[in-house]
Amino acid sequence: MKQALEKTRISESKAFVVKELVAPYFDKNWHFHQEYQLFLVLEGKGTRFVGDQMQAFKENDLVLTGPNLPHLWRNDQVYFEKDSQLITRGIVIYFNEGFLGDTIFRKEEFEAIKVLLEQSNRGLEIAGSTNLVVRKLMRKLLRLSGVDSVLVLLKILKIISESDECLPVTGSGYINNNKESEKDRMNKVYEYVIENFRQKILLADVAALANMTESAFSRYFASRMNKTFSEFLSGVRISHACKLLHEADMNISEICYECGFNTLSNFNKQFKDQMGNTPMAYKKKLTVFL
Repeated sequence: MKQALEKTRISESKAFVVKELVAPYFDKNWHFHQEYQLFLVLEGKGTRFVGDQMQAFKENDLVLTGPNLPHLWRNDQVYFEKDSQLITRGIVIYFNEGFLGDTIFRKEEFEAIKVLLEQSNRGLEIAGSTNLVVRKLMRKLLRLSGVDSVLVLLKILKIISESDECLPVTGSGYINNNKESEKDRMNKVYEYVIENFRQKILLADVAALANMTESAFSRYFASRMNKTFSEFLSGVRISHACKLLHEADMNISEICYECGFNTLSNFNKQFKDQMGNTPMAYKKKLTVFL
């Protein structure tokens, strides 16, 4: 069985950790941790879940997440097939707020980075020329050690803090209400939905998976995700539909049923509600930009 590479904790002797990840797929477990995380996808595709939001990811996806912000870079199902020869690569940096001492970010000179770290509580997607510059520095950081590595990390944070190309990922009102003890329960829900969204999913089955009644699970899920379970499921399906509209040679009807929708009219309605355009209009826009 393939094993995803898992993150290691920052030892007390280190200011931060930077690692190159090479594995058949990224960590498939929905999780959160106390460290700040800067993650760059070098190779691999799938769906990124951060807080209450989901979005397709591919090479050069770059996101900064704050402490205890739930996240998951879930590769497409083809990466998990038995005979898959696909590989994923990425660079991840983990650091704590006090990686340079408990008081340094209270100093006036570090005010911009302090604000950046506060903003990372919603997650920040780093795009444009900033993405390109930070990518190069993250690759460089893999080869450095000692004070030189700390200086480059500070340069990365400085560049991001001064950029206007960083967009918040989660909704403005999102708060992580998940408890450490609930990680396994929520991860089971994510795993089940991601593996079965192409088929009919019953609330009763998902609630049973979480060992709850339907009503209790509905309240629990909405309080943790800022959306109902049906909205979450629809989002997963629409996200996959967008990916197929980008990449697959399929007509709208084929994509509709491939994503788990029972009728074309329902697919069109839900797609337009979430994306602002019908699938056909969305596909035509893609054609214009290609």
